[in-house]
Amino acid sequence: MTILDTFKSRIQAAERILITTHEFPDADGIGSEISLCLALREYGKKCLCVNEEPLLERYQYLDQDKVVVSFKEYQQKYPDLRPDLVIVVDTNTKQRVGNQLCSFINETLPVLYIDHHPCRGRDLSNHCIDISAAATGQLVGEMIEHLGIHFTKKIALPIYTAIIIDTSSFRYPTVSASTHRLVAKLMDTGINPPEAYNGIYGTKRVYHMHLLASILNTAATNKDETIAWILLKKEDIDKFAGDVEDTHAFINNLLILNNIKVAIMFRDDGDHIKMSLRSSGDYDVGHIAVALGGGGHSHSAATIIKRAPGETTEHIIFKAVQKVEEILLKAEANP
Repeated sequence: MTILDTFKSRIQAAERILITTHEFPDADGIGSEISLCLALREYGKKCLCVNEEPLLERYQYLDQDKVVVSFKEYQQKYPDLRPDLVIVVDTNTKQRVGNQLCSFINETLPVLYIDHHPCRGRDLSNHCIDISAAATGQLVGEMIEHLGIHFTKKIALPIYTAIIIDTSSFRYPTVSASTHRLVAKLMDTGINPPEAYNGIYGTKRVYHMHLLASILNTAATNKDETIAWILLKKEDIDKFAGDVEDTHAFINNLLILNNIKVAIMFRDDGDHIKMSLRSSGDYDVGHIAVALGGGGHSHSAATIIKRAPGETTEHIIFKAVQKVEEILLKAEANP
C-alpha cells in the first residue's frame, strides 16, 4: 500500500478531523494544514486546524477562511467538535506540537502523521512519511489530488507557499520533476509568482538590509573554507527593529562561497544557541545535526546547544565547528 492509499483509507474512515502542526510553525506546516483542511471540507469532512498558539499575523493572508484557531480558542468555541482523527503535518512526533495539544492527543486519539522529515528507529508504516519529498506541502498537494479534489486558488496558494519556503525557492536537491509538475497545476489556479513570493517573504524596509549587512559582517570560515558561518544575536534584531522570522534565509547567502560544503548560522538566544545547517546536497547535514543532538534533512538541519555556566558564545562556536570538521573528515575517509 502506498502512502497515498494509506492517506485515503484513513481519511475515509474518519468524519471529524483536527489538523495541527509543530509548535512555532513555519510556512510548510501552516500552508500544508490550511490547504488540507480546505480540501477535506470539499471532500465532505468536518475539519478544523488547531495549533498550540494563534496564527501569526504574517501568515494570516494564507488563511482566507479562518480555518486555523489556537487550542484555547478551540476549547472555547468548539467544545462539541471531538475529532475521530488527528492529522499532524510537518513533524512526526506529537511531542513537537506543544504541551497542551500533546496532552489532548494523548487521550487515545488516533493520529496520522504527514511529513518529509526522517523518523529514525520508529515504525511509522501506517502513516504518510516520504523523506524524498521536497516539502510537506508537496505531499499534501499529491494527497489532495489522490482524493480527486480540484485545486482552487484558495487551496493552492498555501501549498505553493509551503513549497517555496521549504525548498528555499526550489534550490534544494529534493526538488524533483514531480515538484515542478505539482507547482504547474497550482499555478494554473491563477497564482501570481511575484505576489506569492512577496506575500511570504514580505517587501522589506531598509532596516532589513542593515540587519542583513550586520549579520553577514560576522561571516567566517575554517582554514580551507569548506565550512562557513554567521552569528545572529538578539541585540542585532532589536537594534534594527527586526523579527527573527526575517532572518531564516540569511544562512543561504553562505552557499555561494567557493569550496563551501557546510553553511552554519548560530543564533545566540542567551542560555542556548540554535545552530542551523545547510548544504547544497553533497554533504549530509542531517547526519551532522544528529551527532550534535538535533536532526533534519540531508540539506537542511538544526540543533540546540545548551550553554554551560560561564561558557562564551565564541567557545561554543569553536567547539561546534571543530565537531563539524571531524564529521566531514570521517565522511570523506569512508565515502
